[in-house]
Amino acid sequence: MEQLFWACLAGGALFALVTVIFGDLISNAIDGVLDFLSIDGLWKIRPMVLVSWITSFGGAGLLLAHYTALGSLWVVVIALAAAIGLSILIFVAYVRPMENSENSTAFSIRELSGLIGEVLVPIPPRGYGEVLLKVGAGRTNQIAASFDGNTLAAGERVVVVEVRDDTLFVSRLDDALNGE
Repeated sequence: MEQLFWACLAGGALFALVTVIFGDLISNAIDGVLDFLSIDGLWKIRPMVLVSWITSFGGAGLLLAHYTALGSLWVVVIALAAAIGLSILIFVAYVRPMENSENSTAFSIRELSGLIGEVLVPIPPRGYGEVLLKVGAGRTNQIAASFDGNTLAAGERVVVVEVRDDTLFVSRLDDALNGE
């Protein structure tokens, strides 16, 4: 039994070491070949959860076999229970939150058309200024010009009418609402 526990512990530790050191390199090389290991369903079994189960089974089995007077059957049963508990904990505390945290803050300047912002640097009739826009959870400031040829003072609310040559063409929000 001890050989099984050592094999599980060593195999899991080796897998963890290899994935930490060479994870991205291997992932790019095999490009999704191992995606079949992720089982969707009521409990999403991920390779990390499976390997943590194997590793904790081996570690718990070794500890119980060496430091308790329990029989082999009880050692296996308790090691299985400990492995299941630790795997559930890893899934709930690490894997699921990390899956939900994969968000990008990137945006395209073309997506800014129609957004409402505030003038930071005044925009002259035939020149450039700067506007502040809310994009997703963050804010961005961009170079802007007046769409209507009007002067726009700092602090005015504007709407992005058009995007040309990496410049936002904006109009005063009140003018845009009144159809002027």
